[in-house]
Amino acid sequence: MSESTSALDSAQLHTELDTIFDEVVEHLTELVAIPSVAWPSFDPANVRASAEAVAGFARDLGLDVDILTAAQEDGTDGYPAVVASVPAPRGAPTVLLYAHHDVQPPGRPEDWNTEPFVATRSDDRLFGRGAADDKAGIMVHLTALRLLSDRLGVGVTLFIEGEEEAGSPSFRNFLDTYRDRLAADVIVVADSGNWAAGTPALTTSLRGMCAVEFEVSTLDHAVHSGMYGGIVPDAMLAMTRVLSSLHDENGSVAVSGLQSRSDSEIDYDETTIRSDSGVLDSTALIGSGSLASRLWTQPSITMIGLDIPDVDVSSNTLQSSLRAKLSIRLAPGDTPDDAVEAVEEHLRKNLPFGATLSIGDTEGGSPWQADMDDPVVQTARRALTDAWGQESVTMGIGGSIPFIADLLEVFPQASILVTGVEDPDARAHSANESLYLPDFKSAIVAEALLLQSLAGA
Repeated sequence: MSESTSALDSAQLHTELDTIFDEVVEHLTELVAIPSVAWPSFDPANVRASAEAVAGFARDLGLDVDILTAAQEDGTDGYPAVVASVPAPRGAPTVLLYAHHDVQPPGRPEDWNTEPFVATRSDDRLFGRGAADDKAGIMVHLTALRLLSDRLGVGVTLFIEGEEEAGSPSFRNFLDTYRDRLAADVIVVADSGNWAAGTPALTTSLRGMCAVEFEVSTLDHAVHSGMYGGIVPDAMLAMTRVLSSLHDENGSVAVSGLQSRSDSEIDYDETTIRSDSGVLDSTALIGSGSLASRLWTQPSITMIGLDIPDVDVSSNTLQSSLRAKLSIRLAPGDTPDDAVEAVEEHLRKNLPFGATLSIGDTEGGSPWQADMDDPVVQTARRALTDAWGQESVTMGIGGSIPFIADLLEVFPQASILVTGVEDPDARAHSANESLYLPDFKSAIVAEALLLQSLAGA
């Protein structure tokens, strides 16, 4: 690898970026305005419109552009992705630049301080759904290519997915279908974040995930709570007992068979964690070990869904059955299949009162750990440090990017870099999602420096 990123230095690239930055923000604003939610309950025409907008920006840069789809497991077409490319000069590597143009649903309008799909600038932040996750990642790629222009010394394939927030149901088939078009020496996944606003980070570990739906039953039909309460166990009582068994008294996961590690190179400050998460002052944090390990290298289990009547429409009834959904985050080294098996076994062993258990749908994605001996990783860290003017760090992410396992399987020789523009206050997936614009600028410059360094490899 090149020992320096100085052929085009950071200061020069920042100066060039400043002259076009207002236009870059305008383009990002156009993307945020498209409510590209790739969920069945939302209009798929918006995802198509988003793909067309991204494709248009790529064509403006002179890239060879296609909008492509692949079949999902049920045979129906997945949501549209943009694939654009510029060929590599002789002997130069090809870099695949990944981001996604679909977004999370906006949630409740009353939770937002601004309109979710109207990019709104306030001081150094740009608010709006997708402003950070991940339409900013798209603009990082496009703008880095624009800055380098005819100085680009590598081949580039732009891959902007259209269904990441929906679980990437056609992703693996997409890789297999378009393998030749997507093959690369280095893959940059711009869908992560930084350690803090102003402090760049390269993500080097990701927890995996799996989800388990299950149903607990104690009666064959609902009955009057006054007539039978106190003798007949209702499904909610059984459900609360089995759910409480998933964690110990400290809040640590109590399911045997899930892998766990307690190591981490850097750690969070508790005050920062409390501020960024919004946990109440009176609420104790759960788990044991360093705060970073609890987020990065230990498993977690969260109940994310429970089917029970709302308080406003509840009646005096013993519920006969209840359905719940668990989200399980996996430490690096674990597998979704092993985790699902461990959780199912735990549920069966801890089911009280002779209640019956029915396991429903499951899904999962594998964890990931970067190869820290890969010289491309060190090249990326230097580019981040130069662009921010602040020493970069490596960190883990508590969330998951399950498709990285697919990328590794299809392209086993490729170096994978996970970068991003989010900071702890970006609130991705939540109301008032925002992008910290100074870090957005630095991320663009860092990617341009990285591409330049790879050209000199």
